[in-house]
Formats: sequence, structure tokens, C-alpha cells
Amino acid sequence: MSTPPLFFLDYVPLVDVVLLTGDEGRHAGQVLRVRAGEALNLSDGRGALLECVVREVRPDGVVLRVGSRSTVPVPRPRLTVVQALPKGDRGELAVATMTELGVDAVVPWQASRCVTQWVGARSAKSLDKWRRTAREAAKQSRRPHVPKLAPLMSTAEVVALLAETSALVLHESADEPLATCALPDVDEFVLVVGPEGGITEEELAAFASVGARAVRLGSPVLRTSTAGVAALAALSVRLGRWT
Repeated sequence: MSTPPLFFLDYVPLVDVVLLTGDEGRHAGQVLRVRAGEALNLSDGRGALLECVVREVRPDGVVLRVGSRSTVPVPRPRLTVVQALPKGDRGELAVATMTELGVDAVVPWQASRCVTQWVGARSAKSLDKWRRTAREAAKQSRRPHVPKLAPLMSTAEVVALLAETSALVLHESADEPLATCALPDVDEFVLVVGPEGGITEEELAAFASVGARAVRLGSPVLRTSTAGVAALAALSVRLGRWT
């Protein structure tokens, strides 16, 4: 049996009948062409989940009968990826795929060797695009949790973030493999993914100074938009999030 399609609301109303309107209502009624009697789920993107049945499709939206309500907990440990800015649209690709795999938060990082620069109005526009990408990917993968997208961080700000939690830094020259490195029992992990040009020695030293460990994925050198996805999948298995 396939999972019912998921649609997002800004908040979950405490009523038994919901009218799904706007873009979400048009998507359900005009794109997916849902019909009366079909199952459909609603969420606020923060874990609330309403299992509904379509009662009526109207020009202004879809009328839903709420069947049950639940709250889906965030998996433990929580996984945050610090993603150096990729070139072109690879940033959105990385965010979309990591969202599908279950990332809980993404932090854009302006690393020293990033070709892409988020400056001025471009920073807000690009961050908004990443946030919309995460929301759409969560919707597509039926996730009631939309990953949080933090504002762009400098290296100093990333160092401060890593000082507060357990962190792993992907680096092709690291001695320790991600597949077998020791993983402490913590509530949150942060994974740092460098840019296409690599993480500088100064950045590595700054991360190491607050306890972040460098690990490697394997012999292939992956693009920055791929490395985080591969590492996230490996960590999800090792940490029991996919059991």
C-alpha cells in the first residue's frame, strides 16, 4: 500500500473538517486530482500529522475529514549538515536529497574556497530558495518534519556551532574512515562538508580546536553536493535511524 500524499499547513487546526486551499489545495485538487474517499495527510512541518480522508473537491480547495492526529518525534540523534556553498544549482540538489534522506537541519557555510558567494540581497534570495527546496523535498518524501535552514555562517560561526556538539568533518586525507570511526552516544551530530576546492588547513585546525574530528568516506573524491548525501546515508545506518 502506498503512503498517502502529504501537504503542509502553517499550523494544524483543532477541527474535524479542514479546507485545504491555496497552492497546496490546487496541487491536491488540480495536479494530483484527488477524489472523495482518498487518503491524504496534513502536517505543519514540525512533526504534527493529521491522517485525513477527502470529503469533497471544490473550486476553492479540498475538503478533508480528519481521522486521527499524532506527533512524529524527531529521530535521535538529530543530524545537522554544515554545507559549504556549491556552484550553480547544486546547492538545491544537495538540500533536496539530504532532506529525502532525513537530515534535520542544514547550515550554509561560506568557506574560504567557495566559488559561490552569497552577498547582500543574493544571500536572502538563495537561502529562501534552499528553504523552499527543503519544504518541497519533505513533502515529496512524506516527511512531517521540514529541515531547519540556518542563515549563512562564516567559518568563525561554524566553529562556535561545533563547540556545542559532537562533530565530524569530511576530508579526503583523514586517517579515520567514517564507516568504522567511534560514534559517541549523543543527542545531536554535526557533519561538515567542505567546498569543491577543499577545506583549508586553517579551517581544519579551527574545527579540530573545538573537538571536531576529520573522517573520510572512501577512495573516490566526491563533489560537495554528493559527499554530504553519502555521509548522511552512512551515518543514518550506523546510528540506527534507518532500522
